[in-house]
Amino acid sequence: MDFQPTEDQKALREGIRSFVEGQLPFDRIPEIEKAGGFDRDLWNEVAEMGVFALRLSENEGGVGLGFSDAVLVFAELGRRLVPGPVVWTHLAAGLVDGAATGETVVGGVDLMGPTPEPVVVEYFDTLDVLLVLRSDGVYRVDPATCEAKPVDVPLDPLTPIHHVTALPEGDKIGDADAAARLRLEGAAIISGVQLGLSEGALELANDYAKERQQFGRPIGGFQAVKHMLAEMFVKQEAARAGAYNAGATLDAPEVADVQKAVSAAKVTAGESAIRNARTGIQVHGGMGFTWEVMAHYYLKRAWVCENMFGTQDEHAEKIATILEAAN
Repeated sequence: MDFQPTEDQKALREGIRSFVEGQLPFDRIPEIEKAGGFDRDLWNEVAEMGVFALRLSENEGGVGLGFSDAVLVFAELGRRLVPGPVVWTHLAAGLVDGAATGETVVGGVDLMGPTPEPVVVEYFDTLDVLLVLRSDGVYRVDPATCEAKPVDVPLDPLTPIHHVTALPEGDKIGDADAAARLRLEGAAIISGVQLGLSEGALELANDYAKERQQFGRPIGGFQAVKHMLAEMFVKQEAARAGAYNAGATLDAPEVADVQKAVSAAKVTAGESAIRNARTGIQVHGGMGFTWEVMAHYYLKRAWVCENMFGTQDEHAEKIATILEAAN
């Protein structure tokens, strides 16, 4: 198994990176935040790049790529804080009509782990379809049939949420195996997003450390700051190894335990995203506040991703169970 991206994968990654940097410069993010965290034009452009149809076969109108490629693409989306229910809509391609083209905006609720309380749904106002993962299957719910209240101050200003007080059962469109598969695949894709958050936080901190002057020299020249940046790099590479391994193992499940690979990715990438975002804020700490720079967005998005498709603790328990069973 080779974890080095191929030339085609490098070209794919560069194409997505060029696209998101061009369409979502940092100074546009506060504008999207004021608009409620969702930008339809940006969403349509992401769809036109084939992000949602990435793993759909060519016969079904997709691109026909694999999880290894998807992890690379979603790392770039995470690195630039692309908002919207991109992961759920990507997972729904081939399952919900219109998801592959982005015409249908799909969100989701994961009720397969420890029962969440309260039940919250991201981007509820923009959803055409809500997928609910339960232990016995995948359910399709019309958001219009839900009773939900908007949360005035969401944790991530780019991720608006609603508290769903009444969630209909909906129509069952997949069995228990399908629900488990979607949750596993979602965890792998999210680990890619978390890798991107780790990278983005490091790049932001590194750039700032080169620019910010203190005592007549850039703060990046001080040993303490160098150590912080070096630790962020190590965390980033650990996240990369985990996310790439998860994608490659999903593409070739015969070579290793898929659940163990995905859970390991969710643990390492999740820990990396949060740690790097926190350290990035520390590097910016000399300013005395962080709201007016991008650093805080990375931490808030990292916390949101931590609770998607299983937390670090939940996936660590899965790994422990697998290892215990093997001994």
